[in-house]
Amino acid sequence: MSVDREKLLVLANSVIPDLHDEFYKGQCGRIGFIGGCMLYTGAPYFASISSLKLGSDLVFVFCTASAAIPIKSYSPELIVIPILDSNDVETSLPRYLQGLHALVIGPGLGKDDSLTKAIMIAVKTMRDSNKPILLDADSLYFVGKDFDLIRDYSKAILTPNAIEFSRVYKILFGRDLSKEEMQSPRRQLEEVCKEIGSVTVVVKGRNDHISDGQSLLICDDEGSSRRCGGQGDLLVGSLANFAFWSSMAKNKSESHISREGLNPFMIAAFAACTLTRKCNRLAFERFGRCMTTSDMIKELPNAFASLFPFKLKS
Repeated sequence: MSVDREKLLVLANSVIPDLHDEFYKGQCGRIGFIGGCMLYTGAPYFASISSLKLGSDLVFVFCTASAAIPIKSYSPELIVIPILDSNDVETSLPRYLQGLHALVIGPGLGKDDSLTKAIMIAVKTMRDSNKPILLDADSLYFVGKDFDLIRDYSKAILTPNAIEFSRVYKILFGRDLSKEEMQSPRRQLEEVCKEIGSVTVVVKGRNDHISDGQSLLICDDEGSSRRCGGQGDLLVGSLANFAFWSSMAKNKSESHISREGLNPFMIAAFAACTLTRKCNRLAFERFGRCMTTSDMIKELPNAFASLFPFKLKS
C-alpha cells in the first residue's frame, strides 16, 4: 500500500471520537474480551485495561470461573463475567455479546477443548451482528479447527505472532515456514488472507506485517529489544478500539477513510502496532531490561498523546 507512515497516523487520528458533553456512557466503545483461565489471568487483564485506558467506556471480560476473582482483583473498572465454563453458556453468552461493539477472543484463553462451544458461539454471534471479531493467541487454536467460521468475513482480524502464524500456515497449506519466511512473511501472509478470504491479519514480530490479501503495511517503528510477556495483549486491546472506531468512520461518507477507499482495519492495525511500539520504547527508556508490560500500560497516555493529538469538543 503506497501510503506513508504519517498519512496512516493522520487517518487513524481522524477516526478517534471527539469527546464532548453530549456523549452517553458506551458511545466510545463497549468492548468484550473472551479469555482467562486458571493458569492465565494476566493476559485478559492487560488486553482489557489497555482498551479501557485508550478510551472505550465499558469493558467486559468473559472468563472461566477459576479466573474471575484474580481478574476482578486487578481492577474494579472491568466487568468480569465467569461464564465460559458454565452450563448455560450457549444461551447466556449471546445475550451479553449482542450489546458489544467489538469482541477480542484469545488472551489467556488456554486450549481446553471444553471451551470450543463457547468460542464457536461467540464468533457466530458477532458475525451475525456484523461486528468486528479479533482473534488472538489461543483463539487461533480453536478457529484453526474450522476456518469456515471466519471465511470471507471482512470484519475478522487475526493477530498471530510469528510462531502462531506458522501454525496457521501449516494448517492451510501443509508445510512449515522457514526461519526467513517467519521473519518476513510477505507472500505467505497474502496467501493466508486470500485462502481464508477477506480477513485482515497482523503478524507480530521484529517488524509487524499487516495484510488483507490485497495490500501490505509494515510497521517498523522503533520499540526495544525487551520481549516481556503481555505486549501482544496491549496491542490487541488497543486494536479493538481502533477497529470499532474505524468501522464507524468507514460508514460515514464524509470521513477521511471513506474518501480514501481504504480498509478501515488495516488502518486500525497500523495504529495499534505503532502505539504498542511507542509504549515499549518509552517504558524501556525508563526501566531498561527491568521493564514489564505494566510499565508499558502506564505509558499509554504519553504514547497516545504523542501519536494522536487529543481531541475535545465542548
